[in-house]
Amino acid sequence: MTTQIWHNPRCSKSRQTLQLLQEKGIEAEVFEYLKNPPSTEQLQTVLAQLGIEAAALLRAKEEEAKAQNLAAASNEAIIEAMTQHPKLIERPIVIHNDKAALGRPPENVLALF
Repeated sequence: MTTQIWHNPRCSKSRQTLQLLQEKGIEAEVFEYLKNPPSTEQLQTVLAQLGIEAAALLRAKEEEAKAQNLAAASNEAIIEAMTQHPKLIERPIVIHNDKAALGRPPENVLALF
């Protein structure tokens, strides 16, 4: 069983989620998506695993989201913007096998295990 966390070390919720996984003895591959942005395919897969549309994963208050008027954009346009500007992706995301959960609050991810 593989577990991965899309992690931003500067985000408190992301740090709390990673710590929670470690406290539960869950080894997770850390994917620092800001350093290595996900591809369109990776985002589409994660959205399917989360069971949500791209708009629900969008950090709509980010300046880039406002500048591109992403609140009114198509799913495809939001995904494209997220690949170009990964800070637009809500975090953290934990993926376990073929399911994913958003760590807001961090305890949400425990439902995957």
